Amino acid sequence: MAVLTRLAVNGDRLNANIDRLAKVGRRDNGDICRLAFTPEDLQARYLVQQWMMEAGMTVRTDAAGNLIGRYPGKIDSLPVLATGSHIDTVPSGGPYDGVLGVLAGIEAVRTLRDAQQQLTHPIEVIVFTDEESSMIGCQAIAGTVLFDQPEKYQPKIGGSIQAHLETIGGSWENLATAKRTRQDIAAFVELHVEQGAVLEQSGKAIGVVQGVVGMCRRSITITGQPNHAGTTPMNMRQDALVAAAQVVLAVREIALSLPSQPVATVGYLKVAPNAVNIVPGTVELEVDMRDLSNQCLDEMVDRLDQELKTIAFSTHTHIDQAIGLCVEPTPAAHLIQQTIAEVCQELGLSHCSMPSRAGHDAMEMGRFTDMGMIFVPSQNGLSHSGQEYTSPEQCTQGADALLHTLMRLDTLY
Repeated sequence: MAVLTRLAVNGDRLNANIDRLAKVGRRDNGDICRLAFTPEDLQARYLVQQWMMEAGMTVRTDAAGNLIGRYPGKIDSLPVLATGSHIDTVPSGGPYDGVLGVLAGIEAVRTLRDAQQQLTHPIEVIVFTDEESSMIGCQAIAGTVLFDQPEKYQPKIGGSIQAHLETIGGSWENLATAKRTRQDIAAFVELHVEQGAVLEQSGKAIGVVQGVVGMCRRSITITGQPNHAGTTPMNMRQDALVAAAQVVLAVREIALSLPSQPVATVGYLKVAPNAVNIVPGTVELEVDMRDLSNQCLDEMVDRLDQELKTIAFSTHTHIDQAIGLCVEPTPAAHLIQQTIAEVCQELGLSHCSMPSRAGHDAMEMGRFTDMGMIFVPSQNGLSHSGQEYTSPEQCTQGADALLHTLMRLDTLY
């Protein structure tokens, strides 16, 4: 096995930049609100662009508004090794989600430049547009955008996606030009905070991501009979909420019973008439099921169908369901997973394999090229919160793992 060149990122510089970017959009309560296409987002994009240029990259904006910094390779015509993430936040976000992947990518390039080194392949650091809402940036690069349905990409701040793209240098009319292929990008590696507590609880420094899970959602309507809560005997009720409670428990048991450890959630309920003295007549609920395996997702759906029939019969209710969001799983390339694990071993970083149960830009990138992800711990599993925290040491370890993964992949592609 080749010995890694012992370059190390400048952790102080990386964490200072994380702190600096966190000031853009920070509220009095400590939360960060940097929604895509807002003045705060534009300010952050300008700051990141300056850091890219300081790291020796040329910078461009594609038709989807993606900010792309390029560091030349020794053979600059080769497909690039790409990394990056996003810098937009949810309405009450924190300083690490997305940001760590972008700034660690810039720091990796800057470390190479400081050492007067180039990889054989060029490197690109990509700031994807609007990851937290429309995911227009990564979908445009992957070529999965629904060009005839711009309303599907409604930004959180309102207005049309066409108008907002113009504000950041993009163009809906030219969106197809943002598409990339495997001939453009040889591999993509995204560093991200875990957004869960698995690494923290297991004491591991790095998560080697097996892939981004697929997702199946079902909208379920349970129809019973609203009636007087005092005068309707228990054995004569058609209680839609009792049926819904059984559905919630069935969804939980389906997930717990399968060996691949999928997750399934009922996170939305709407009860009618929703009065204390009326037997509930109608309940609307939504089910979210996730796993790395399409086979597992299919089995979960089949089991849910059977449970709904059984529950409807036993509760004397009528249950309808509609298919909601369906997202195919995106497996990480085995070669990239293996490379990340080898790098961690050589850097002395403990690691474990794990799925990503949240969506990321890497999910779309893996639709057309080899993809991998590196996770670092999130304290108490918090994310999408002003309280999210990953220590400076953990951020630095993740950036070092990213740098050396790119260096190793340079010899493999």
